[in-house]
Amino acid sequence: MPVSSTDLIHHGYVPPAGFAAPQPGVFKASTVFFPSVAAMRRFEWKDKSAYTYGLHGTPTTYTLEERLCTLEGGKQCLLVPSGLAAIATVSLALLRSRDEVLIPDNVYGPNKALAEGELRHWGISHQFYNPLNPQDLAAKISPKTRLVWLEAAGSVTLEFPDLLEQVRICRAAGVLCALDNTWGAGLAFAPFDLQPGGRTPLAVDISIHALTKYPNGGGDVLMGSVITRDEALHMQLKLCHMRMGLGVGANDAEAVLRGLPSLKLRYAAHDETTRALAQWCHTRPEFAQVLHPALANSPGHRHWQVLCEGGPGKAAGLFSVIFKSDYSQAQVDAFCDALKLFEIGYSWGGPVSLVMPYQLASMRAHWPDHLAQGTLVRFSIGLEAVEDLRADLAAALHLLS
Repeated sequence: MPVSSTDLIHHGYVPPAGFAAPQPGVFKASTVFFPSVAAMRRFEWKDKSAYTYGLHGTPTTYTLEERLCTLEGGKQCLLVPSGLAAIATVSLALLRSRDEVLIPDNVYGPNKALAEGELRHWGISHQFYNPLNPQDLAAKISPKTRLVWLEAAGSVTLEFPDLLEQVRICRAAGVLCALDNTWGAGLAFAPFDLQPGGRTPLAVDISIHALTKYPNGGGDVLMGSVITRDEALHMQLKLCHMRMGLGVGANDAEAVLRGLPSLKLRYAAHDETTRALAQWCHTRPEFAQVLHPALANSPGHRHWQVLCEGGPGKAAGLFSVIFKSDYSQAQVDAFCDALKLFEIGYSWGGPVSLVMPYQLASMRAHWPDHLAQGTLVRFSIGLEAVEDLRADLAAALHLLS
């Protein structure tokens, strides 16, 4: 007798419990089954005590959220489809018409674009502040300021701010502060414990993280997180997150879970190679400036020392150079094209080294006084051998002579 499709759909076999392996299981679902109507009415997704719908969480996403809280020192975590989605979730959840948000001038570019586009269209104003001058931040906080964005280190130019003082200023003004912690990855410093062992706790209110970068580590997943320690603030963010229908795929969550066990090792390897190459570039005559927080003459180095020096990861895998103004944009572009091991591409945190020239004048309100004049190139250092990457840089620089 031919098998019935009903028998295949409603098959009675249930595998035995107790299976354990290095990686957690991958649960894919939109529909979630309830054992009864009473259970359906009783189950609650907001506190992660049960499952109600795939968008609201599965064992796979709950596991990733809890591990990310452990990484950054938070208590609650939301997963979103990208780092930019994490930024947007925070701004959309906390800001209303006639509110204002303050943003560092060296912030991740799409955060600026969000403020200048959608937020402005909805009647939310913004100002950019000097990330290396805490008093500029303090002076720009007004009664309508509802949110301050922080970034350490700054995007592309890698200035390290006085993050401790910035958070103190926000605390004194009673304004929420949100940190883009993608560079630190929860390893360079602890965003929810900025003064370890101190008498007075000092913490950001929200930490967002582009999991696309170091936590995944493969350059093949887009995902972000929003982490908090305050339950009421988390619920405000979570309800906005739910209303916007944000979710992540189970296979992507699996990829990040697979990357987390090696995160600390990879981050340290990125840091070691990056530091060696940045120091080598500092000796090269072609560059007017090398930007890396661990270099003594890099903007904000002293603040990096206070917060990060001695930490497990210390300084991540990014550094930038500013070519002397003698070199044209075409020459700098030719240098980038000549590199063999550095691929031209955005993002960072993966195994392959990347290079990207930037037109910095279009990204800042004005050319910062602490930066030399010239064309800026950012390097994301992968996991290749340092001597091979150094030789590749030297060969491409030789073409400029």
